[in-house]
Amino acid sequence: MKGNILLVDDAADIRELLANILRDSYAVTEADSGAALKQAFQEQQPDVVLLDIKLPDADGLDLLPQIKKQWPETEVIVLTGNATFEAAVEATKRGAYHFLNKPFDPQGLLVTVERALEHKQQNEENSTLRRALSTMSGGTAPVFQSLVMQTVVRTVERVAPSDISILITGESGTGKEVIADLLHALSPRSKGKIIKINCAALPRELIESELFGSVKGAFTGAHADREGLFRQAEGGTLFLDEISEMPVDTQSKLLRVLQDQEVRPVGGKVSYKTNCRIVAATNRRTEEAIKDGKLREDLFYRISAISVHLPPLRERREDIMPLANAFLKRFVAQANRPIRGFTPEAVDRITGFEWPGNVRQLQNEVQRAVLLCEGGDIDSTDLSITSVPTDTEGVHDTNFTLLEGVERNAIVQMLRETGGNKLETAKRLGIGRQTLYNKIKAYGIEV
Repeated sequence: MKGNILLVDDAADIRELLANILRDSYAVTEADSGAALKQAFQEQQPDVVLLDIKLPDADGLDLLPQIKKQWPETEVIVLTGNATFEAAVEATKRGAYHFLNKPFDPQGLLVTVERALEHKQQNEENSTLRRALSTMSGGTAPVFQSLVMQTVVRTVERVAPSDISILITGESGTGKEVIADLLHALSPRSKGKIIKINCAALPRELIESELFGSVKGAFTGAHADREGLFRQAEGGTLFLDEISEMPVDTQSKLLRVLQDQEVRPVGGKVSYKTNCRIVAATNRRTEEAIKDGKLREDLFYRISAISVHLPPLRERREDIMPLANAFLKRFVAQANRPIRGFTPEAVDRITGFEWPGNVRQLQNEVQRAVLLCEGGDIDSTDLSITSVPTDTEGVHDTNFTLLEGVERNAIVQMLRETGGNKLETAKRLGIGRQTLYNKIKAYGIEV
């Protein structure tokens, strides 16, 4: 059955007609008066109520607010044999989804009920998403205004309730951690913890101890038993960021853990069961990472039952200013600065920039501008970014894609502005120093 329908009408023949139309697809219950409707308040909440305005003991319009108060998510379709424009407007004001005049077309009724159910489902999904976003603790404002990001969110909403492993791909700074937070917040595991580890940030000799735990004396410096992240994430989510930077032999042990659902601490003799959901992320192209031996192919298939790709900010420009305004609001409040917004010149520069560091770079740029701005609005002169050259000066490798060429030019331009200071360049671009080094090498940039 597609849903539960409650018919409220004092005419038995009308209820019988409605029930015959609806019963093939829906579970149908009936009430013949306002009193019977109020008794139904104690029963299971229906998805849709078909409500007659003229009842022997009540006015349907007066019952509407009571229905919406008792069952806020239920959609109400008002039925009447004497429709007027004023009554339709009043029914809508009081919370009705739609207004149908008797006699009604059976097919039209079915379409209206189906749309009411879709509307209810959409409202429930939006409500769930809003609750999830309100509980997220990530530092990056989640803005999903562009069509491509709305598609990503719909995918996340569909897969979040399951325990299936998810792989999030995308360039550095696109918001992979935000999506991991959202997956956790929308899942049944949201009451547990989400534990995060950047696989590129730990030295090779420590990552296994960090992940799986270790026993006292397992290696030099192991002065006590160590609880691993798998155990800390028990009942929750374990987020493995930059998984393609994990040592390949550790990837092999991780694969075994995922297959057996058991973890053995380093130096230990006893394994323990683990119950956490795995969400992984990488900024590498997975096919290249596998080809280069950075990511085990069998592990890739294990963790990528569902893949979610985050496009770079330059490919979803509708999100740039909403993100910038969200960051501005946050940093203005933190710094207690009387800044109202961005000047048109600043908006032009922000929206015209290619943002090789993506959302992270935009966040850093707005924070910097808030601290340095001396006026009431952030102007283009308060920004450290400049227009990216459109020519391909210095780009000798014709194998670069257009976007890679743009990214290379942005790095070259920032290196010029910082006098070749790589640390400052990475900071302004909103990317890690090692990521910058990798890109300089990949693009053949001479510093």
